[in-house]
Amino acid sequence: MLQIMNIHKTFNAGTINEKHALRGLNLQLAPGDFVTVIGGNGAGKSTMLNAVAGVYSVDEGQIFIDGVDVTKLPEYKRAKYIGRVFQDPMMGTAADMQIEENLALAARRGKTRTLRVGITKQERESYREQLKILELGLEDRLTAKVGLLSGGQRQALTLLMATLQKPKLLLLDEHTAALDPKTAAKVLEATQKIVEKDNLTTLMITHNMRDAIAYGNRLIMMYDGHVVVDVSGEEKKNLTVEQLLNLFSQASGSDEANDKLLLS
Repeated sequence: MLQIMNIHKTFNAGTINEKHALRGLNLQLAPGDFVTVIGGNGAGKSTMLNAVAGVYSVDEGQIFIDGVDVTKLPEYKRAKYIGRVFQDPMMGTAADMQIEENLALAARRGKTRTLRVGITKQERESYREQLKILELGLEDRLTAKVGLLSGGQRQALTLLMATLQKPKLLLLDEHTAALDPKTAAKVLEATQKIVEKDNLTTLMITHNMRDAIAYGNRLIMMYDGHVVVDVSGEEKKNLTVEQLLNLFSQASGSDEANDKLLLS
């Protein structure tokens, strides 16, 4: 479903601030893979997601989504393949619109506009059922303005909006980092349910090693612009944080890498 082949990306090339963010990155995701991504600051995690989404063009290499070469496609043309949730809960929703209006916008994205206005009874029932998955009581607040919701509720709503049209690929860029631990756990549970229900191919960046181990069927660790650890199945299930740190220091050849990961 996703193929990243020998991707290179350098920022500020030829200047004192030159940063080689991705160094021959290779990664393949099978349909339905839920991959957690971990690594220290500057490892290239967000650059990878932005390269896949088309926010950054790459210097070298190719990116395929479901067999389609999207390497040269601009961000807006890749949007039909991708659902994305950012770290900031305020980014994915329109605060001055109602919950049901936000959902209607997401559901109709990319579809032909008609003269019909408003939300039908059938659509409203569909949104109510979808919102029940979040277990936040939002199904009883369809006409509430989104600006009145908490950060966690907004992020859960953004997650639902990003997955309403069942994207080929779901990108989660530390989508629980700005939330308190209890709310973050709730949003992660909702994430797991939605991903499993629709068998969505997912890349989730997290700084929380326990979450990286607990969620998904595969875990990759990045360091210095490429993947240094890639574990899945039983091996991933049985991992401990200590073992993960040991794997990291072996793969990167540095204890400093451990400190970087823990501190971040």
